Amino acid sequence: MSALDTSTADTSAATDLRAAAPETSADLGDRGRLTIGDTAVARIAAHAAAEVDGVGGSAYRLLGIALGAEQAEEDVRVTAHVVGAFVALDVRLSVTYPMPVRRTTEEVRQHLTRRVRHLTGLTASRVDITVTALHAPAVTTGGLR
Repeated sequence: MSALDTSTADTSAATDLRAAAPETSADLGDRGRLTIGDTAVARIAAHAAAEVDGVGGSAYRLLGIALGAEQAEEDVRVTAHVVGAFVALDVRLSVTYPMPVRRTTEEVRQHLTRRVRHLTGLTASRVDITVTALHAPAVTTGGLR
Protein backbone atom coordinates (compact mmCIF):
# COMPACT_ATOMS: atom_id res chain seq x y z
CA MET A 1 0.00 0.00 0.00
CA SER A 2 1.46 3.39 -0.96
CA ALA A 3 1.49 6.57 1.14
CA LEU A 4 -1.33 7.96 -1.02
CA ASP A 5 -3.51 4.91 -0.33
CA THR A 6 -2.91 5.19 3.44
CA SER A 7 -3.95 8.87 3.66
CA THR A 8 -7.09 8.13 1.61
CA ALA A 9 -7.98 5.25 3.92
CA ASP A 10 -7.48 7.44 7.02
CA THR A 11 -9.65 10.21 5.57
CA SER A 12 -12.47 7.86 4.61
CA ALA A 13 -12.38 6.23 8.08
CA ALA A 14 -12.69 9.62 9.77
CA THR A 15 -15.59 10.53 7.47
CA ASP A 16 -17.33 7.24 8.32
CA LEU A 17 -17.01 7.92 12.05
CA ARG A 18 -18.47 11.43 11.73
CA ALA A 19 -21.37 10.17 9.62
CA ALA A 20 -22.09 7.36 12.08
CA ALA A 21 -22.28 9.68 15.11
CA PRO A 22 -23.54 13.16 14.20
CA GLU A 23 -23.25 15.72 17.02
CA THR A 24 -26.41 17.20 18.43
CA SER A 25 -26.79 19.76 21.19
CA ALA A 26 -27.62 16.93 23.60
CA ASP A 27 -24.38 15.15 22.69
CA LEU A 28 -22.34 18.26 23.41
CA GLY A 29 -23.75 18.46 26.94
CA ASP A 30 -22.94 14.82 27.58
CA ARG A 31 -19.23 15.36 27.01
CA GLY A 32 -18.65 16.59 30.53
CA ARG A 33 -19.44 19.45 32.84
CA LEU A 34 -18.01 22.78 33.83
CA THR A 35 -17.38 23.56 37.48
CA ILE A 36 -16.49 27.10 38.54
CA GLY A 37 -14.80 27.20 41.93
CA ASP A 38 -15.62 29.46 44.85
CA THR A 39 -12.33 31.35 44.54
CA ALA A 40 -12.83 32.11 40.84
CA VAL A 41 -16.34 33.46 41.45
CA ALA A 42 -15.07 35.51 44.40
CA ARG A 43 -12.40 37.15 42.25
CA ILE A 44 -14.88 37.91 39.48
CA ALA A 45 -17.27 39.44 42.02
CA ALA A 46 -14.51 41.52 43.65
CA HIS A 47 -13.57 43.04 40.31
CA ALA A 48 -17.23 43.64 39.45
CA ALA A 49 -17.90 45.39 42.79
CA ALA A 50 -14.95 47.73 42.20
CA GLU A 51 -16.58 48.82 38.91
CA VAL A 52 -19.28 50.72 40.84
CA ASP A 53 -18.59 54.40 41.54
CA GLY A 54 -17.79 55.25 45.14
CA VAL A 55 -16.76 51.72 46.13
CA GLY A 56 -13.38 50.97 47.68
CA GLY A 57 -11.69 48.09 49.34
CA SER A 58 -11.56 46.73 52.83
CA ALA A 59 -8.70 45.73 55.09
CA TYR A 60 -8.15 42.09 55.98
CA ARG A 61 -9.74 41.17 59.30
CA LEU A 62 -8.88 38.64 61.96
CA LEU A 63 -11.55 37.99 64.60
CA GLY A 64 -13.32 41.17 63.48
CA ILE A 65 -10.24 43.37 63.94
CA ALA A 66 -8.83 45.16 60.89
CA LEU A 67 -5.27 44.18 60.06
CA GLY A 68 -3.77 47.37 58.67
CA ALA A 69 -5.52 50.56 57.68
CA GLU A 70 -8.84 50.73 55.86
CA GLN A 71 -7.83 52.13 52.48
CA ALA A 72 -10.06 52.82 49.48
CA GLU A 73 -7.30 51.57 47.17
CA GLU A 74 -7.41 48.07 48.67
CA ASP A 75 -9.33 45.27 46.99
CA VAL A 76 -12.98 44.61 47.73
CA ARG A 77 -13.13 41.41 49.82
CA VAL A 78 -15.55 38.75 48.59
CA THR A 79 -16.25 35.24 49.78
CA ALA A 80 -18.29 33.02 47.45
CA HIS A 81 -20.02 29.73 48.09
CA VAL A 82 -21.15 27.90 44.93
CA VAL A 83 -23.84 25.23 45.15
CA GLY A 84 -24.99 23.88 41.80
CA ALA A 85 -26.10 26.81 39.62
CA PHE A 86 -26.34 29.22 42.56
CA VAL A 87 -23.80 31.31 44.45
CA ALA A 88 -23.97 33.14 47.77
CA LEU A 89 -21.67 36.16 48.06
CA ASP A 90 -20.38 37.86 51.20
CA VAL A 91 -18.90 41.25 50.27
CA ARG A 92 -16.81 43.62 52.43
CA LEU A 93 -16.19 47.06 50.99
CA SER A 94 -15.84 50.75 51.81
CA VAL A 95 -17.83 53.68 50.44
CA THR A 96 -16.51 57.11 49.50
CA TYR A 97 -18.06 59.90 51.55
CA PRO A 98 -20.60 61.56 50.84
CA MET A 99 -22.03 58.79 48.63
CA PRO A 100 -25.33 57.46 50.03
CA VAL A 101 -24.48 54.10 51.58
CA ARG A 102 -27.84 52.43 51.00
CA ARG A 103 -28.04 53.44 47.32
CA THR A 104 -24.39 52.52 46.71
CA THR A 105 -24.79 49.06 48.24
CA GLU A 106 -27.98 48.44 46.21
CA GLU A 107 -26.08 49.39 43.03
CA VAL A 108 -23.29 46.99 44.03
CA ARG A 109 -25.82 44.20 44.71
CA GLN A 110 -27.56 44.66 41.34
CA HIS A 111 -24.26 45.02 39.46
CA LEU A 112 -22.83 41.87 41.07
CA THR A 113 -25.97 39.89 40.27
CA ARG A 114 -25.80 40.91 36.59
CA ARG A 115 -22.03 40.53 36.13
CA VAL A 116 -21.73 37.18 37.91
CA ARG A 117 -24.65 35.83 35.85
CA HIS A 118 -23.13 37.16 32.61
CA LEU A 119 -19.56 35.98 33.26
CA THR A 120 -20.19 32.64 34.98
CA GLY A 121 -23.77 31.63 34.23
CA LEU A 122 -24.40 31.31 37.98
CA THR A 123 -27.34 32.95 39.74
CA ALA A 124 -26.51 35.00 42.82
CA SER A 125 -29.08 33.73 45.31
CA ARG A 126 -27.78 35.96 48.12
CA VAL A 127 -25.47 38.99 48.22
CA ASP A 128 -24.59 40.13 51.75
CA ILE A 129 -22.72 43.44 51.88
CA THR A 130 -20.83 44.83 54.88
CA VAL A 131 -19.59 48.42 54.68
CA THR A 132 -16.40 48.53 56.73
CA ALA A 133 -15.47 52.22 56.33
CA LEU A 134 -16.33 55.57 54.81
CA HIS A 135 -13.50 57.31 52.95
CA ALA A 136 -12.99 60.94 52.12
CA PRO A 137 -12.98 61.71 48.40
CA ALA A 138 -9.59 61.67 46.70
CA VAL A 139 -7.76 64.95 47.15
CA THR A 140 -6.46 66.52 43.98
CA THR A 141 -3.12 68.21 44.25
CA GLY A 142 -2.31 71.45 42.52
CA GLY A 143 -4.85 74.05 41.65
CA LEU A 144 -5.25 77.62 40.65
CA ARG A 145 -3.12 80.28 42.24
